[in-house]
Amino acid sequence: MKRVLIVRMSAIGDVVFASPLIEAIKKDYPDAKIFWLAEPIVKDLLRCDTDIEEVIEFPKNRFKQLWKDKKIITLFKELSYFSKKLKSYNFDTAIDAQGLLKSAIIAWFSGAPVRYGFKSKEFSHLFLNKVTDKGGNSQHISSEYYHLIRFMGLDNSVSLSLKLCSKAYDNADILIKTYDLNNGFIALTPFTTRPQKHWFHDSWKKLIHMLQSYFNLPIIILGSEADKESAQYITQGTSAINLAGKTKIDEAAALLKKSLLIIGVDTGLTHMAVAQMRPTIALFGATVPYTKTDNPYVKVIYHKFECSPCRRRPICANRFDCMQAISPEEVVETAKSLIKVNI
Repeated sequence: MKRVLIVRMSAIGDVVFASPLIEAIKKDYPDAKIFWLAEPIVKDLLRCDTDIEEVIEFPKNRFKQLWKDKKIITLFKELSYFSKKLKSYNFDTAIDAQGLLKSAIIAWFSGAPVRYGFKSKEFSHLFLNKVTDKGGNSQHISSEYYHLIRFMGLDNSVSLSLKLCSKAYDNADILIKTYDLNNGFIALTPFTTRPQKHWFHDSWKKLIHMLQSYFNLPIIILGSEADKESAQYITQGTSAINLAGKTKIDEAAALLKKSLLIIGVDTGLTHMAVAQMRPTIALFGATVPYTKTDNPYVKVIYHKFECSPCRRRPICANRFDCMQAISPEEVVETAKSLIKVNI
């Protein structure tokens, strides 16, 4: 391997899960030039990793808009240009770490003669020539990517990695000073894209009151611009600080690195905390929980139901019993052990 393209365009958590690929390639091929194709939303998580030669931006929104506007000729012209751009890098290896039809086609577009990836229901493997199932132990964090690393014949004694820019830490320090968080704080990451992975807003509100009563530490809420209204509801009537929509993704990651404890659902911000070896409580219900990580300070709260994990197909009429079963009291008791370890 001399010039390698990793295709993992989103989502935030999966980009973190795929990060061991970088170390694995560099261990066996130290002179390899690694390029990562990503959407703008995750670019800031990768651009300061010195083991990545370049983060190539995938203009997803542009292509979607052209399709929506039925500008098919323009779309095909721009796709052709994008393919030529990828080919100009002269990749010898492409790794489709996303497992979708679109990501496999992009790996094929790259012109790399060797193209690794996963079999999928979308027949993406038809555009690849080194294909494996999504194997591994599903309860081990990032298991499918470790399986892919083994399939590629690389040393898989590697770990999750998140290398942020110094500016992200500088901006996090400004927020810490602004909100008087210098003596330590707890970060909550309550938001995700699928409703069945959410814990209930009133449970978060009760948890905040209990955490403040027991630990007497400042609490921050992290999330995107789209989460601001929900974060406002959760923090109303508490002294928790609503930072949803007020940080870039790398700044949020830097704040997590500086937190005494992170509590969150199955979402990218929570996974970033795990990757940065921070004490973390992860709340799982509709998805398969990871019970094995490289981080000894991770506690997973998960109550098994007959219907779980339902993933994207809940059958509980939106009751989400698996998340209802998690109580604020249980979370606080778990937090007590982790805060002791950290302090």
